Amino acid sequence: MSETSIQALLNHLPAGHSTVPIINPSNGKRIYELPQLSGLDVANAVEQARVAQKSWQQVSPSQRAQILLRTHDLLMANQERLIELIQLETGKAKSHAFEEVAGAYGAARYFGKISAKALKPKRTKAGVPVLTKTWVERAPIGVVGVITPWNYPLALTMLDVLPALAAGNSVVQKADNQTALTVLFARHLAIEAGIPEAAWTIVVGGGAEVGNAISDHTDYVAFTGSTATGRLVAERAAKRLIGYSLELGGKNPMIVLEGANIKRAAELAMAGAFGSAGQLCVSLERVYVPNHLKDAFLTEIASRARTLAVGNSKDFRMDMGSLTGQAQFDRVSGFVDQAIDSGATVVSGGHALPELGPYFYAPTIVTDVTSGADLYRKEVFGPLLDVEGYDSVAEAIELANDTEYGLNASVVGPKKAALKVASQLMAGSVNINEGFRATFASMESPMGGMKNSGKGRRNGVEGLLRFTEARTVGIASGLLRLPLRGKDYNAMAPLMVTLMKVLRRF
Repeated sequence: MSETSIQALLNHLPAGHSTVPIINPSNGKRIYELPQLSGLDVANAVEQARVAQKSWQQVSPSQRAQILLRTHDLLMANQERLIELIQLETGKAKSHAFEEVAGAYGAARYFGKISAKALKPKRTKAGVPVLTKTWVERAPIGVVGVITPWNYPLALTMLDVLPALAAGNSVVQKADNQTALTVLFARHLAIEAGIPEAAWTIVVGGGAEVGNAISDHTDYVAFTGSTATGRLVAERAAKRLIGYSLELGGKNPMIVLEGANIKRAAELAMAGAFGSAGQLCVSLERVYVPNHLKDAFLTEIASRARTLAVGNSKDFRMDMGSLTGQAQFDRVSGFVDQAIDSGATVVSGGHALPELGPYFYAPTIVTDVTSGADLYRKEVFGPLLDVEGYDSVAEAIELANDTEYGLNASVVGPKKAALKVASQLMAGSVNINEGFRATFASMESPMGGMKNSGKGRRNGVEGLLRFTEARTVGIASGLLRLPLRGKDYNAMAPLMVTLMKVLRRF
């Protein structure tokens, strides 16, 4: 991407007080300097967004929906440029950047199709039929704060920002420094489609200052990131009695059942673990296999992992790209080294690939991880998969659920048996004979975590209505006056009791 094009996008940010260098993960070279904002800048942006929201909410839901559909068309038309930006900022293989772009325009299409109908007032059963009528309206909350991470900047932006806008809110979004260009270009396309500029503002800067300011000034916060930071977001939101949704960490398991095709299971586990170099909230980190099949499974998955094409190219030749920065590289290598020191065995990988770039790490499979290793319980967020054995299905379920997290899980095996296991897993999404894409790609299905993996749901009608307040409206029909004073109940009470008895039959 040319320096002129980059600067044109950066011009849409407020002027910063300092800058930080943004590095291309694939080669370690500086791309540009990103301005950094302050908490006061965020407060000012929220006030401007509050003014813009008053006008935006007057646009009808059907008109807003049409703008989302035009955004969908523009995302599709600019697919290659979006892929280029995602690869530039994250180091992903093109295939995974493509999946992210497809997810983004999938979100635009879904919310563009369903939002107008979902936001229509809904009649409800009145407490006193005939004499009263009630219905529920959906009002926008106001200014929605969205905090997105670096790993899926485009898809996660569209999954939160578009439904918030469709509901009539304005948005102030904190984009991660590393992936600000992708988010800025997405906003550029949405504005071209008809979103008012002031209705969607992007801010960047340090998480402690800018992120806290989002929580302190907006009317709702949609956060995606670590569980530790999510707790802080929830605390700040709770003090102000504002709503929030959190999509947090995961330690996602796969259970391979008796009767599963071991070769197919190994292929699925590999795809689920190493997509986007494992830097995906729903990536697989643990696999549990019957003990008598463990060696065969390890042989299959290790042979496949060694054949993965790792690198960064402009076509679909590569199976996996780079980690996105030094912090992720240090985290992954640290998990591997500490697991080995605690007694784990590396089956495949377990080393850096400096000949490819500064943050490339080989797809790694380990086994015999002990409870003393950080890898046993902590989220890695990288291309590292732990494979362990089990003696009974009950033990496998217990192992899969033995975590503070509950975001995603997978079961591979005969359908009937897999369904039975799936219903016992404490995870917000469970995929059968797939790693994560069966649920991850379903825009109509609510997505979120149990336990410490989050609160609330994105996607589906729930993902839209979280950005609204329910307003119940009731009206007296005037056919018969309801009792207003005690003496009125002499005649009305028996009638009401009779009516309640009749209603019990329906």
